Order: sequence, then C-alpha cells, then structure tokens
Amino acid sequence: MAKSEIRVTGFGGQGVILCGYLIGKAAAIYDNKHSTLTQSFGPEARGSSCSAQVLVDDEKILYPYLTKPDILICMSQEAYTKFEPELKSNGILLVDEDLVKNAKARDKIKLYKIPATRFAEELGRKIVLNIVMLGFFSAITQLIDKDAVRKTVETSVPKGTEELNLKAFDKGYNFGMEQLKVSDKKQKQAVPAEE
Repeated sequence: MAKSEIRVTGFGGQGVILCGYLIGKAAAIYDNKHSTLTQSFGPEARGSSCSAQVLVDDEKILYPYLTKPDILICMSQEAYTKFEPELKSNGILLVDEDLVKNAKARDKIKLYKIPATRFAEELGRKIVLNIVMLGFFSAITQLIDKDAVRKTVETSVPKGTEELNLKAFDKGYNFGMEQLKVSDKKQKQAVPAEE
C-alpha cells in the first residue's frame, strides 16, 4: 500500500479532530500500519473551521505532514469550499450531503455522499455525526480493516456511549457499502459489452 493522505474537515464541535484521531489509531494500533496526525483549527472553540490531517502507510512515515490529500472528508460547506481544490485529481471525496450542498466531482475524483447529519439525528444524538462519517470512510476506502476501526471506536469513546457510537459507525459503514454496490453497478453498465 502506498502512503494515503487523508484530510478530515468541518467546523469545531463536529468531532473532526476525533474522527482523524480514530482513523490514525485504528491503523496504528489495530491494523499493523503506521500513521501520523496533525490538526488545525480557528481560535474559536466551536463553529470555526478545523481539519485533521492523517497519513497512513505500511512503511514508517518519515515526513508527517500532508502534502496533497488522496481522501477528503467534508462535514461543512465552508470546509468543502476551502479544501476541495487541494484534493488530488484522482482522489476520493466524501461529503455530508446535509451540510455540503454543491459538491461536484472534477477530473477523476470519486464523489460519495451520505446524509450523515440526518443519520446521527435518527440515532438520537447529532454529536455522533463524526462516527457516522468514520463508518462511511471505512466502507468506501477499505483502507483500514473494519474490525480495527470498530474496536477503536469501542475503546475510545466515553464510557456509556459505546453502543450508540457503534450503531453510528455501523450506519455509516452499511450505507457506504450500499454506495459502493451502486457505483460498481453503474461502472459495469457504462462499459460496453464485448462483441
């Protein structure tokens, strides 16, 4: 596996940094990979733009900073507007379709949308939006073993919230797997049959 550069974006209070942390922890602790995490956010505690940059590789990571993301997760319109131009031309773009209204694929970017905010609200806590997105990321990218990410969620969230967070993860993961099937079916239909 080549090094994967991942940027998780949104605004303060959405759990953006935690989402990035969980990706890195799952890779390094439970999936026998190497990872690094850097983060940036505005001076406000909540509501300002923030991002987490995660690198995942089978080899040791010598330069721990993101240069150009392979995968971009957007949980706000502002984050999409600011960071989408930096995504590699053949990258993967994951957006919360409830909060990012005008996401478009360019070049060879693969765009996947999920109503993550709505799913989190249906589960009873909007705060688990980041875990829904984590499940979606896990399914779409297949970068880190699903069980490794689930175990990371279970061992990292506050005591008493494990069941809710695992439901949020599963909701995002299952939706992601459905989207992959739809995408695969569309690709097969687009390829002309051999004569």
